[in-house]
Amino acid sequence: MTTDDLYKELNYVNHSREKRTYYANLLIKNPDLVPKLLDILFKVNDKLSPRAAWVFEFMCSDNIENIIPYINQFTENMHKVHIDSAVRPVAKICELMAKAYTSKNDNKIKTVLTSIHKERIIETCFDYMINDEKIAPKAYAMNTLFILGKEYDWVHPELVLILERDFQMQSSGFKARARHILKKLKRD
Repeated sequence: MTTDDLYKELNYVNHSREKRTYYANLLIKNPDLVPKLLDILFKVNDKLSPRAAWVFEFMCSDNIENIIPYINQFTENMHKVHIDSAVRPVAKICELMAKAYTSKNDNKIKTVLTSIHKERIIETCFDYMINDEKIAPKAYAMNTLFILGKEYDWVHPELVLILERDFQMQSSGFKARARHILKKLKRD
């Protein structure tokens, strides 16, 4: 399948779990398609960029280790993504990587995720926190920052400042997640 063929196929992807799962499984079975999908995902002004992001998120949700061959390309370019419906899956993938990295269970993310990758993730997540993003990317970002902040001592104080500063102006969903994260930070 060429990039053009994959691009046309993405027109059939919608919000349904069935379609996203179908195309995620297609990628898992045909890893040669993943770089093509990422090329479409990182055409950040393209209307199909979010659909590529949805499929990539489902592929990573199935097994976060699926991202390993593409981790450099993903972390180098994720900060460029700006369409709301593409930002959410990117933020979710960041959270999945952070959770795998700090998991008690052995996994390959622990050995592959470098300090450069983590710094890129942290930077992008802070951008989500301070930019005018919807609640879902902010929620994933604050959780990712909480997790990775255990390794980077400057992250938690910055996160607390942002959460406390923005608390009153944000939605009830943001407030609920922020309260949860702030409570965890006070315990640590």
